[in-house]
Formats: sequence, structure tokens, C-alpha cells
Amino acid sequence: MSLTYEICIDSVAGAIAAEKAGAHRVELCAALFEGGLTPTLGTVRAALAAVSSIKVNVIVRPRGGDFIFDEHEVAAMEHDVALIREAGAHGVVIGALTPAGAIDRPVVERLLAAAGGLPVTFHRAFDMAADPFAALEELIGLGVDRVLTSGQDVSVLEGAPLIAELVRRAGDRIIVMPGGGVTDRNVARVVAATGAREIHFAALSEQPSPAVHRNPHPFMGGELRQPEYRRLVTTAAGVGSVIRAAG
Repeated sequence: MSLTYEICIDSVAGAIAAEKAGAHRVELCAALFEGGLTPTLGTVRAALAAVSSIKVNVIVRPRGGDFIFDEHEVAAMEHDVALIREAGAHGVVIGALTPAGAIDRPVVERLLAAAGGLPVTFHRAFDMAADPFAALEELIGLGVDRVLTSGQDVSVLEGAPLIAELVRRAGDRIIVMPGGGVTDRNVARVVAATGAREIHFAALSEQPSPAVHRNPHPFMGGELRQPEYRRLVTTAAGVGSVIRAAG
């Protein structure tokens, strides 16, 4: 069975690189260092305009940290989902939990309604759920199309046994998509161990900033200082190496 490849990206250039390498879909995010946050509407529109043969799904997550959202964050996500749908995106990626680690059904229902029938992926908030099997059944009941998971472990390799069981239980009712730590060195093992039909990964490489003038004193991040004159970019070569290794 052929695999579907989804690439986690944070730029329009990343969408172009993923399309060039033969991927099927991208998950467009901002702030990958935070695990992925809602990108700007301008970025969504620019990405959709830049590619033609690849689907663009967009994450809707207002901040980093946990997945327990207050009423204002939920309202913001609801608006973002609607705007992203109206912009022409092919799907949205959402997630919300209760403090006890269950799927926050009322929030997910609101976001599904805002999606208006677009395909919906439940993101790796799933990996923080207290009972993954109960969470899977809840998402199936809600009509979610796909769940992204590392198997509730540090990476898909460690989580492969749980992912395989989720794939088995899901059957044709929902797609279980492994993601988290997938590389060209392990992708074939992950696919063999889990029986997954779709795979999610990033293909980022360091690229120096084009800045000629560089001021070494100020920095724009928080206490954990990200280098100001280095970029992480999605490359077609990186995407292609994982796709080839999976085959």
C-alpha cells in the first residue's frame, strides 16, 4: 500500500519544497519551536497560491504549552478555523483537552462546525490524553478524519507499539498518522512496525541568514536564545530522502 506523506512546514518556501519533492500534503504552522502555532492568514493565502498539486492543511493553536483552552482562546480558534476555510485551505488541524486529559468534546464540536466539512486532523494533543483508546473512540464519534500521534512517547520509534494498536483499533474509521521524530533512518521501521498508511515529518536544514550587517548584542527571543542569524528551512532534498527511505 502506498504511503501518504505529510510535511510539517512553517513557510511558503516549505510548501514549495514539499511539493517539489513529491509529498502529498503539508501542515502549515508558525513557531515550530513551540510545537506549531496558527500561522497568519497572509501566510495561508500565500502558501495556497504558491502550490498546485499538494494539499495545505493549517494548524489552529493559539499558543504553546498545554491544550486546555479558555473561552477567549476557543473563540479565537473558532474564528481562525472559519477564516482558514474561507481562504481555501484543504483541511484544519486542531486539538483540545480537559484538565483530566480527556478530549474536550464541546470545544472540538465548535471547531468542527467552524470547519464546515473540511477534513479535520486532531494534532498531538492526543499524546497528552490520559486514555489513548478512549480518546480515539471519542474522536471517531465526533467525526474527526485523522489523528497525529507519536504513540504518547518521546518519538514514533518508542511509541510504535501503541501506534500499531491504535491503527488496528481504528480500522477504516479514522486515520492514525505517526509523527514525531521521523527521519530517513527510521521511517521504514516505523511504517513496518505500525502499519500506518500516512506519515508526518519535518525536513528542516540549517541555513545562514542573508544578513550582511549583524549586530551581535540584541536578541529577539526569550531566555532560551535562538540564534538570530540562522534559519531552519524545509528542503526538497530532506523531504525526498525520507520518502525514498520509506519505499
